[in-house]
Amino acid sequence: MKRLFLTLAMLSTIFAAYSQQKKPIAKKTKKTPVTTPVSSDKLQYPKTQKIEHTDTYHGTTVADPYRWLENDTAKAVKDWVTAENKVTFSYLDKIPYRKDFQKAIEKVYNYPKYSAPFRKGEWFYFYKNDGLQNQSVLYRQQGLTGVPEMVIDPNKLSPDGTTRLSAFSLSKDGNYAGIGLSKGGSDWQEYYVMDTKTKQNLSDKLEWVKVSGMAWQGNGFYYSRYPKPEGSELAAKNENHQVWFHQVGTAQSADKLVFEDKNNLQRFHTVQTTEDEKFVILTISDRSKGLDGNAVYYMDDFKGRFEPMIQEITNNSYGVIDNDGKELIVLTNDGAPNYKIVRFNTETSAWKTIITEKSAVLTNATIAGGKLFVSYLQDVTSHVYVYDLMGNLENEIQLPGPGTASGFGGDKDDTFVFYTFTSFTYPPTIYKYDIATKKSEVFRKPEIQFNPEDYETKQVFYPSKDNTKIPMFITYKKGMKLDGNNVTLLYGYGGFNVTLNPSFSPFLIPFLDQGGVYAQANLRGGGEYGEKWHEQGMKLKKQNVFDDFISAGEYLISEKYTSKEKLAIRGGSNGGLLVGAVINQRPDLFKVAIPQVGVMDMLRFHKFTIGWNWIADYGSADNAEEFKVLYGYSPIHNIKEAAYPATLITTADHDDRVVPAHSFKYAATLQEKQKGTAPVLIRVDVNSGHGASNTQKNIETTADIYSFIFYNMNVKPVFPQ
Repeated sequence: MKRLFLTLAMLSTIFAAYSQQKKPIAKKTKKTPVTTPVSSDKLQYPKTQKIEHTDTYHGTTVADPYRWLENDTAKAVKDWVTAENKVTFSYLDKIPYRKDFQKAIEKVYNYPKYSAPFRKGEWFYFYKNDGLQNQSVLYRQQGLTGVPEMVIDPNKLSPDGTTRLSAFSLSKDGNYAGIGLSKGGSDWQEYYVMDTKTKQNLSDKLEWVKVSGMAWQGNGFYYSRYPKPEGSELAAKNENHQVWFHQVGTAQSADKLVFEDKNNLQRFHTVQTTEDEKFVILTISDRSKGLDGNAVYYMDDFKGRFEPMIQEITNNSYGVIDNDGKELIVLTNDGAPNYKIVRFNTETSAWKTIITEKSAVLTNATIAGGKLFVSYLQDVTSHVYVYDLMGNLENEIQLPGPGTASGFGGDKDDTFVFYTFTSFTYPPTIYKYDIATKKSEVFRKPEIQFNPEDYETKQVFYPSKDNTKIPMFITYKKGMKLDGNNVTLLYGYGGFNVTLNPSFSPFLIPFLDQGGVYAQANLRGGGEYGEKWHEQGMKLKKQNVFDDFISAGEYLISEKYTSKEKLAIRGGSNGGLLVGAVINQRPDLFKVAIPQVGVMDMLRFHKFTIGWNWIADYGSADNAEEFKVLYGYSPIHNIKEAAYPATLITTADHDDRVVPAHSFKYAATLQEKQKGTAPVLIRVDVNSGHGASNTQKNIETTADIYSFIFYNMNVKPVFPQ
């Protein structure tokens, strides 16, 4: 099974789940008392030490008085985090309906959730969460009607349920499985090998794995790892990404080094194998040089040497979907910003386009059952087509409606594939598509107490500052009045070619049920309209993203969905940067801000872990022109003495993607400069990472965010008893 995904890593995803319609039951409601939020002048923030530290960038001296907060292992930093958390949780504890929000989220989230199955021989594997399990459990069954048996239960791997099954990859014969585990939310993984007949782990243990897959070939697999980091494993810069081959049943010390590049330490080197295992594909990217594309090499039939398909890294991307004999089928944006599919002949090095670029964006392509399943995005909604392997169109798959379809993976001998369809009011439903009859049928519907007829979603196109039309989805309960008095949560991302697709989240239901409006803006910098859309929100054009988000807020106000006193904004990672930047530029427009795990120091982000990988999107302070732009919007460096919205900053101690120092320094600066009465708090989760490390932490964080929003808007929620 080979899949090609065009979007990579920083995205903070809204959790999707599954449901079926049930009639709502009339219940008594519980009224909560009206309370007045605690103002910032009554909060006693920890006294954060300031030091004399400056850096000079291209003749500009920049102060960094909270540099000491970057040292994540220092006792002083740990003490500061403890003191800040004490203030934050003391504040949250005073919100009378905080536990009610948590109970409401737990109730709606507590239903069985399944993944689409994937096949290996006669076995079908799938993930299931009974409801509130911290981690989903991996099962398998013989055939589609067999009795499920448990394969791996990650909930038993740590006392607090924060060890995650981050990878599971079966060998071609299905006799072995590579298993990846991540602890406490870290991006670091440990790999193990299971004998699938006995479901027992062998002695194999591989460490310091990051940005890697498991590419099986025979009784071994290729994987990528770093040398053991010096200093803090959660903050030290990651360099010298190496490709190794591991033979099942041997120690990591016996692994064979396949590829490294000591002359270019800030590159990613990842490997995949074709389904028949005759080709090994090496993909090389170097975003630290500001290049957004990749080089590709291939090794044919165990020859032991890589040949170039694309020798140099440029801004063009190439992804091998699979092979058809001696030809590789490749998805690329070379000369096609919306992507096309080509064939590369490994014997003659000839290229041939088989599916040309279209006005819609080609987002994903898979091969299963001898067919190409090609997914397009038209105004942020999915359209999926079936082609033969020479690029001849056979049919479009009829989807239930506007929304997001994903999946379609499989092997070449499959007769059917699975896919999942979802939208904001359509809980993810698994469909089985028969390749011969070209028909879909529901394979598994979710069982959640949710009636989609009670809610409404509309897509609007609003003008940004430069009059570019920006799409946005708005979801709310039917019957809502456009009187400008609705609590509204505006969410955005805007970067890294990432698309915010319409999808269902049970976490949103309690918010919507309290009369809340959820708005999701598809900002420039994302992948909604291909590479051109992405480029309009990169590097020197990053301000377009902030303008798009600010304009989204102004649109919601002008159309009477909400007002400045009822508008909250939220974003994570690159979206956390977005929130930090826009409240600096328009603190008057928003009542509440929720920046999560944000990139807040735009002059130093490339100094930590894999931050150098983001230079292709952001640029670098090492470049004079790019420094000027970065310094002009960097959240930490543009906080003035002003009245800022009520702000709840969230991060976690094991976030080794966007290190928590970003949020630490940002919180200290914002607390220092806040001249309004609204609180500025930082919530630092323990044993968690860039995303919540388990279900319980996700529920608790979401409940705290909703409580903080309603509390600071003086809105009284009403809960069923």
